[in-house]
Amino acid sequence: MKIAMIASEVVPFAKTGGLADVAGALPIALEDLGCEVVIIMPGYKCVKDISYSVVGKKIKVYFVENALYFNRDGLYMDKKGDYKDNLERFAFFCRKSLDLLKEINFSADILHLHDWQSSLVSVYLKNLYARQPFYSRMKSILTIHNIGYQGLFPGEDFPKLGLDKNLFNISGLEFYNRINLLKGGIIFSDLINTVSPTYALEIQEAKFGFGLEGLLKQRKKDLTGILNGLDYSIWDPGTDKFIARKFSKRNIEDKAYNKEELQRVCSLPVANEIPVLGIVSRLAEQKGFDILTESLPEICKTGAQLVILGTGNLKYHQILKKAAKKYPKTLSLNLKFDDPLAHKIYAGSDIFLMPSSYEPCGLGQIISLRYGTIPLVFKTGGLADTINEDNGFVFSSYTKDELVKAVKRSLAAFRDKKKWGSLIKNAMQCDFSWEASAKKYIQLYEKAKEK
Repeated sequence: MKIAMIASEVVPFAKTGGLADVAGALPIALEDLGCEVVIIMPGYKCVKDISYSVVGKKIKVYFVENALYFNRDGLYMDKKGDYKDNLERFAFFCRKSLDLLKEINFSADILHLHDWQSSLVSVYLKNLYARQPFYSRMKSILTIHNIGYQGLFPGEDFPKLGLDKNLFNISGLEFYNRINLLKGGIIFSDLINTVSPTYALEIQEAKFGFGLEGLLKQRKKDLTGILNGLDYSIWDPGTDKFIARKFSKRNIEDKAYNKEELQRVCSLPVANEIPVLGIVSRLAEQKGFDILTESLPEICKTGAQLVILGTGNLKYHQILKKAAKKYPKTLSLNLKFDDPLAHKIYAGSDIFLMPSSYEPCGLGQIISLRYGTIPLVFKTGGLADTINEDNGFVFSSYTKDELVKAVKRSLAAFRDKKKWGSLIKNAMQCDFSWEASAKKYIQLYEKAKEK
């Protein structure tokens, strides 16, 4: 099967979030399963070789060039906010991606699109390209990574898309007098998926659908959820170059050395019997920092230590700075991006806190499982699909009190050595490799071909 992966960011070339990880890892997993894959992305300033590159065994990565649109420091925005011409930038990218397929004579069975930035590919395919024999067999699948980002632009800019003006209506790309690119992708893609089965259900509800829940309900037969995989070549305590001592489920006792080092580098009292709670996150309300910051006084009185790594909303920076001053022997605050420290937190913590109010998939909880660090999560999206009482701790009412109760429950389990050993064993046996996810995507591609 021939797949064209069309995405606005791809690891290792450009990344702002999880979309790039998926667009970089999934093609390699698909290639290993016998698919022929090409990747198309914008030729940003950060991309060194602008013609094409190769990943996996022989997956060609093509970069759509336009110095006016893509030779900038940021992918979507600068310090002033979103680039004002993002509509034109990604409309150009989507049109050129389709043209490029013909140029390189890659007759794709499936165009796999990601989020609003490549949604217009399916709109153009069905409305401008479908009558051309080269494109007539192609089917499109749209993956929604986070429905909170939809690509909204002023309605008066619709002519810039080069589409029939009749497509700017309630049945097309119009959304409260604005253009909604993600809506266009949902309407015109043959199938739609998102990054966990629970999130696929959640986005059909008003609470999580961000105004598109009605449309998604209409298309629920064409909507599925496939969990993102994890690249275990990067996240594996048996090979991790950033941690104090490598370990696996066969020598789990060596995890203790990593805990000692984490306590030391974070200037916390070094003691194996003190439970360590770790957080690696964007500091934002969506990630649970509203209820977490309210809970801090109670959590800090439990006798546990808390290590936080990340940046985000300045409000939470200030609250956490005050708490770190108040509880210097309990709370280590690291307001930065630090990949080596992230690895140390996953390896050295006992419990990994991830109380997100919504989480399409989430990777932090999946990483922590591999490191024998037990996740504590709110029951939502991918967190609900990956964590249960056999491998972690789950609370299902999004309140400060329920979070504190879950933390206390996890600390009681930590003191029960038999129960804790069983949790670690179950956690480390979990397998969320890309191969399993890629097989499900191939089934989805087959379903699209039959439509």
